[in-house]
Amino acid sequence: MAATGCSKNATHVEEFLLVGINILPEMKQFFFVIFLMIYVLTLAGNSIIVVTVFSSNHLHSPMFYLLSNFSFLEIWYSTSTAPSMLSGILADGSRISFAGCLMQFYFFTCFATIECFLLTVMAYDRYTAICFPLHYTTLMDRRQCLKLMSIAWAGGFTLPLVTLILLCRLKFSGEKLINHFFCEFAPLLKATCSDTSFIEVYVFCISFVVLLVPFILIIMSYAYIMSAILKIPSATGRHKAFSTCSSHITVVSAYFGPLIAIYATPTTESSRILSKVLSVVYSAITPLLNPIIYTLRNKEIRAAWRKAFHKTS
Repeated sequence: MAATGCSKNATHVEEFLLVGINILPEMKQFFFVIFLMIYVLTLAGNSIIVVTVFSSNHLHSPMFYLLSNFSFLEIWYSTSTAPSMLSGILADGSRISFAGCLMQFYFFTCFATIECFLLTVMAYDRYTAICFPLHYTTLMDRRQCLKLMSIAWAGGFTLPLVTLILLCRLKFSGEKLINHFFCEFAPLLKATCSDTSFIEVYVFCISFVVLLVPFILIIMSYAYIMSAILKIPSATGRHKAFSTCSSHITVVSAYFGPLIAIYATPTTESSRILSKVLSVVYSAITPLLNPIIYTLRNKEIRAAWRKAFHKTS
């Protein structure tokens, strides 16, 4: 949708005001403490998983390399938005420079893109392990694992570059409010006075590649996985095979669900409120839940923690 034309006398905007999350004044301190705890626990939980995997020899396998890489990503993914969210809660909004806003958008988009790709690689890992167990060590050895992780990170940092360049070419004039707690794409477009038709079409197309294609590939992987699990003769074998996938399925649902809901919802005032709420879920809550989900369901991780605890006690 094209924005209104820019005034000829308008000066280029130097900073934005992030409106933040609308919270009653008497509840600000409470929500600040809650979100600060969420952020600290997110950093601690994901850091513990990274350290556990690299310090335990029996966890040096593709599945756990991917898990530690995913946890490392979640640390930065959460950090890209949490500080501005916390600042906005206390101060009823936070100011951010034009360059800082675009950088925050870029890095958040990079980490979100990498997350989509890594979740797809993790689905492929489970697909090869269950559907081709005899060839798993060949199809998904350490070299192949590192190659796929490198592609995910390289693609995540490369694909959003064009969007960033297009945003830099838009005109933002006067004092601008961004009705969000961080610099996300849709609120940024509402703050510009330039024609946004091209960038909207481009982002729609790139979102299909980044969001829907990985999601479809994950669904296809699990269709084959479920077919293979149902062919396992023993109930114990079926349960063991499914338990290796259940954590990943839960994380995929928690991450892709809010994102798809945001992009599938028509743009209205109520949808903007819903978008902000869902953004809190996938940018703050989901990174905290991921280490909890994986550790509760993963016997190897829990065993490594017990072993480390006994060594220190």
